[in-house]
Amino acid sequence: MTKIAFLGTGLMGGPMARHLAKIHQVTVWNRSTEKAQALSDVAKVATSAAEAANGADVVVSMLIDGPTSTAILKDEGVIEAAAPGALIINMASVEPDCDRALEAYAKSLGKRFVDAPVSGGVKGANEQTLSIFVGGSQDDFTAAKPLLEVLGRPTHMGAIGTGQTAKLANQLIVAITIGAVAEAFTLAEAAGCNIGTLRGALRGGFADSRILDLHGARMVEGNFVPGGRSVAQLKDLNNALNVAKEHKLTLPLSGQAQAGFDDLVNNKDGAELDHAAYFLWLKQIQN
Repeated sequence: MTKIAFLGTGLMGGPMARHLAKIHQVTVWNRSTEKAQALSDVAKVATSAAEAANGADVVVSMLIDGPTSTAILKDEGVIEAAAPGALIINMASVEPDCDRALEAYAKSLGKRFVDAPVSGGVKGANEQTLSIFVGGSQDDFTAAKPLLEVLGRPTHMGAIGTGQTAKLANQLIVAITIGAVAEAFTLAEAAGCNIGTLRGALRGGFADSRILDLHGARMVEGNFVPGGRSVAQLKDLNNALNVAKEHKLTLPLSGQAQAGFDDLVNNKDGAELDHAAYFLWLKQIQN
């Protein structure tokens, strides 16, 4: 039985840690203690991240962003506290350069590191169907794969950072497609179409997608309880466009989506709403 430290037990991390705890010895930590305590029936609850990681064979990190990941994993001594040769799996969505730096630090301490961000939202975390994009050496991917397969479908993308790059590409598709569905529904509704009927009619045609299925249903129902928070979507869009800038790329649709989510999050009280709330943002900006 593998000794695992799981850091970050929020909307997605909670169910992920619970699945792992059915098979392995898991210690959990979360900045908001009550979210970690919710797992006390299946896992040990630590009072600090370093305590959770102490002697762990594997550390799984599902924290909010790059600065937080660096602060917890490096500055607060998590990587150092893990067992000799431990495998650090960063499943948070962060900047590729963040994980490259963390991997170099882990290697300097004799530890292994992979980046393994996920797509699939709370539904995927609950149902163990996450798409998992893994960056790192082939040997480290092979070591991580059995644990990751408990959570979903891992794919080895290449060297450290490529997992994060794949997640950013995923997030561009998600954001732009949410925008497309939201605009189509806004047009149809204004012109007299019932958008619930429209969503059903579009299924199976060229406009069909998982976004139309899941997020289209949210728009029809007015259900914006977060499966994926708009503030996290904006963070990923910002990171993606920063990578695009590094490579001197112009991505017009991505820029439009970023501007919309930025306004939703920072000016329209949408930060903690599901990213399908782009539909609400469209309603608010109509003259």
